[in-house]
Amino acid sequence: MTEAATRRPDRAQFGVCGFLAVVGVLVIVDAARIRHIANSNDPIGPKPVPIVLGVLLLVVAVLYAVDVARGGTGEAEAGEDVDPTLPVDWKTVLLLVGAFVVNLAVIEPLGWVISGTLLFWGSAFALGSRHHIRNVFIAVALSLTTFYAFAIGLGVNLPAGVLQGIL
Repeated sequence: MTEAATRRPDRAQFGVCGFLAVVGVLVIVDAARIRHIANSNDPIGPKPVPIVLGVLLLVVAVLYAVDVARGGTGEAEAGEDVDPTLPVDWKTVLLLVGAFVVNLAVIEPLGWVISGTLLFWGSAFALGSRHHIRNVFIAVALSLTTFYAFAIGLGVNLPAGVLQGIL
């Protein structure tokens, strides 16, 4: 018998297939509840795109389930700096979670530019960068860039917080 024939399906992957199928069904159900609003500029309305995406999710779930049932497995991680045998670096994970929690806590009162700066700087610190002063300047530049990109490019106003009227 060949190696492919003796491989057993990875049952955990069927969970991923199920998750994709559930998301596909939820997208279709949610899209079906969208009211049909047609006008001369958009005769088909907003329904078709999410319905097509939901159907495609279901198709991917079925094809993936068939592949898993036949013994298909994903390719092993080929990253040069990834060693799956090492334990999880909980310090890094908790520092990153902390940076996100601080961002959530201060985004409304202080605004995106300050909370984003803390998020970007905290993420760099958690991931091992020790160039603190340089990272602050980069974090401020990233926060200001994203603030104005959302405001000007997308028309979405991020909270300005204490910098209201200055930005």
